[in-house]
Amino acid sequence: MLSVLYIIFTNVMKSEIPYYALYLLLGIVMWNAFSRATTMGLYSILGRGGLVTKIYFPREILPLSACITSFIMMMFELSVFVAFVIALNFIPPTSIILLPFLFLLEFVLAIGLSLPLAVLNVYYRDVQYMWSVLLYAGFFITPIFYRLEIFPENIRQFLYINPMAQIIEMAHNVALYDILPNPSSLAYTIVVTFAIFTLGYFVFRYFEFRVAEAL
Repeated sequence: MLSVLYIIFTNVMKSEIPYYALYLLLGIVMWNAFSRATTMGLYSILGRGGLVTKIYFPREILPLSACITSFIMMMFELSVFVAFVIALNFIPPTSIILLPFLFLLEFVLAIGLSLPLAVLNVYYRDVQYMWSVLLYAGFFITPIFYRLEIFPENIRQFLYINPMAQIIEMAHNVALYDILPNPSSLAYTIVVTFAIFTLGYFVFRYFEFRVAEAL
């Protein structure tokens, strides 16, 4: 994925983003972690139907463990990012110390979406197909291989509604360009992330008691 996008956007589309290989790789790693966590979370209950119907345990353990697994995998993928940093002789700015906080914010967002997706997929099997389409679209409306500055202000404001767009843009800025997060953007992302987490948890709690019957 990195190779294909790098070749296209450095030769065909003529991207002039500084440190583009690192920019692209960090975006791909973070998006893959989010996509993988929510997809694994989506199937976490349905894929363990036999266990859920036979033994009672807190059901939220299943989507939570799926998200933890995905982000552990992301830590290994970040070793590739570190290898590129070394190979390109890139000296990270001091603002990179904020990157783990953004990973944590992404993790909370992934859990907040995985909880309702996991339980709703038991009742409505089309949820898995709808979510795959949304993830596909999300890849292109998130600044993974471009910067949002290429869009007019009205479109940019619309794209900023997506919390993953904010998280990945802030990650690029602190890891590569020594730009601290804008306070209003950071506040918006934190509020939206925890609002999604809270709403997702309540949806999960509402439906979880009948999950065994639905399976």
